[in-house]
Amino acid sequence: MIVDFDDLTVEDVSRTFGRRRALSRITFRASRSGILGLLGPNGAGKSTMLAVLATLLRPSGGRIRYGAYDAVTQGAALRASIGVLGHDLFLYPELSARENLAFFAGMHAVADARRAADEGLRQAGLTDRADDPVSSFSRGMRQRVALERALIHKPRLVLLDEPFTGLDDASAAALVGRLRSLRAAGAIVVLATHDLDLAEGLLDRAVFLRDGRVVDAVDRPEALRSTYRAVMSRPHVSPPNADASPPNANASSPNVGAGFSRPDGA
Repeated sequence: MIVDFDDLTVEDVSRTFGRRRALSRITFRASRSGILGLLGPNGAGKSTMLAVLATLLRPSGGRIRYGAYDAVTQGAALRASIGVLGHDLFLYPELSARENLAFFAGMHAVADARRAADEGLRQAGLTDRADDPVSSFSRGMRQRVALERALIHKPRLVLLDEPFTGLDDASAAALVGRLRSLRAAGAIVVLATHDLDLAEGLLDRAVFLRDGRVVDAVDRPEALRSTYRAVMSRPHVSPPNADASPPNANASSPNVGAGFSRPDGA
């Protein structure tokens, strides 16, 4: 059952792996009908943050709320309202594009799985390849099918890790249009990307991460590339006790990191 909520609130969230701190006291808020970008270099903590938001990793400290719902105590119920596209596409290569989408629609108990699959193929621009096995698709085509797999149940929160990977210019432009349609439909979209040119003009808010910490956050950022360079060139200041492990630092949950980079590539 889809749980409805209007905002996502991240409060002072940290995540450690042994003695390594991947996230340190992260705070931000994302609202319905908005696209929030997590921007930063490799190792900044973007993928780890998305895995925590997906309830696949438990925070070592802090709190995440999905409207009035708490991630730690109600994570299982919330997962039905979250759509995730990570580095692993989670498609069955021997099945056709339609069979893949119909399967995942059934997994989410979508009322008419075949109709939902056909609509997903239309959105992906792959109706003419509906019955071809996914193994015959290019990386960009598989990426488009995987996005519709993540959206097949109309989630309230959409989490995307480098969604432009492998897309040609036309497919990337189509994805930008798809993200805007999700925003218009009232979804909360959080994406991590290195592609600042494609993110230009798309983000309602940008959260800049470095070494697992928020460096800055900007509403409707303009001149995104120059803003990114300016933010990332600021001197690094470590807070007191930055390496101390908070309580339950080794807390974990099933499917750790599913679909996202492993912690050492966050």
